[in-house]
Formats: sequence, structure tokens, C-alpha cells
Amino acid sequence: MSKLKGQVAVVTGASKGIGADIAKAFAAEGASVVVNYASSKEGADRVVAEIVSKGGKAIAVQGDVAKQADVTRIFEETKKAFGRLDTVVNNAGIYAFAPLGQITEELFHSQFNTNVLGLLLTSQTALPYFGEEGGSIINISSAVTRVHPAGSATYTGTKGAVDAITVVLSKELGPKKIRVNAINPGMVETEGVHAAGFAESDFRKGIEASAPLGRIGQPDDISPTAVYLASTDSKFMTGETLVLAGGMR
Repeated sequence: MSKLKGQVAVVTGASKGIGADIAKAFAAEGASVVVNYASSKEGADRVVAEIVSKGGKAIAVQGDVAKQADVTRIFEETKKAFGRLDTVVNNAGIYAFAPLGQITEELFHSQFNTNVLGLLLTSQTALPYFGEEGGSIINISSAVTRVHPAGSATYTGTKGAVDAITVVLSKELGPKKIRVNAINPGMVETEGVHAAGFAESDFRKGIEASAPLGRIGQPDDISPTAVYLASTDSKFMTGETLVLAGGMR
């Protein structure tokens, strides 16, 4: 398993859920991984420990992607530990559904700051660390941009921005040999989904009833596609959004 042998990857929001599984999948394919976290040091340390126990290389680095100083530190620590950068996974994100009448300035700015500003700051700060051979930026978006669930105006707005930014940056960074693509998962069973009360909700049941594959996703339904986008297997792909939602439309 060496599709990413010799590579170095930064995965934001990697202390749990999809980010944690991507970090572990990258390490299993030979990459050295920076496991970023905002607040869950315990979770990030657990991911690093699992990677190291299997012979991989990883470090945990704290940082809020919506704060420039934190983002700068993430990449300084990456350079110090591993000496290079090949892939960035913009996975850090938050969500809170609310109907129009309950949207507040705080709800709006918290989601846009992490999901959109954080992605831009991370991608911008990463640029000088990529080598002449380029690399890959993988944005974790969401299938909400295709299904537009009621009550998700703010969250869907952030992910619509991610989809658009993915295409724009693919055009800007193509001359630098940096590919930019997005993965748009449907509902995935993660700690966050359980914490938000979606795991046993009517919303989940509705998805399972309408999705051709009849289930919600698991983190390991997503991570192989991230490996693909980080590897040379996808060397001619950029500006794309790959929907992984069990056929949900």
C-alpha cells in the first residue's frame, strides 16, 4: 500500500469523523500526515497514536483554520516535522441547521468563518510550501449543494461557496501544477452526526428511503476517494466535485 509513499499531507479537522479516517487512510498508503485539530487534542492524539502503531508517521497540530496565526503555525510545524508538502485536505467544518427565522449573525459567521474563510486561509498559506512538482488540494464539501434540504440555508450556502471556490482555484493554481478538487459526501455517520441528533432522526430515515443504496455513508466510504485525489491516479483531474452520497439526488 504505497500510493502516497513519500508524500506529506495536512488534514484539517482530523481529530474525528471523515478527517480522521482520511488521515489514517493517507498514512496507510505511505504518507506522513499532519493531524490538525481545533479543540479535541485527545481525539487528534488518538488518531496519531493509531497511525504510529501501524508503522506510519504523523503529528498532531492544534489550530483554528479561521485564524491566520493558527494556520501559519500549522504549516510551519509541517515543514519542521516533514520538510515538504504535497496535499492539503480542507476538511475542517461545522454545521448547524436552522430555518430562516432562526438564523442569527453568530450562526452565519461561525459557519462561514470555518467552512469558507478557513478553507481560503489554509489554501493560501499552503501555497509557498508546495514544491515545483505541485500537489493536490482536496476540499470536503457536501451533497447538500445538490439536495438543498430545508433549514440548511447557511450551511448549504457555505458548501455552495466551497464548490465554486474549488473551480476558481483550480484555474488559478493549475499553472503551479496544483490540482484542486472537492468531495461532496452525503450524510456520513460520524461523531458530529450523533452529537447533532441526526443519527436516529427522521432526516436520516428519509435519506435511507430515497438513496438508491439505501443507507447513509461511513467515513471509510469517503477516504478512498481522498486517497485517489491525492495520488497520481488523478493527475489529470482538477476543478471537479465528486458526489459520494449513495446515489442520493
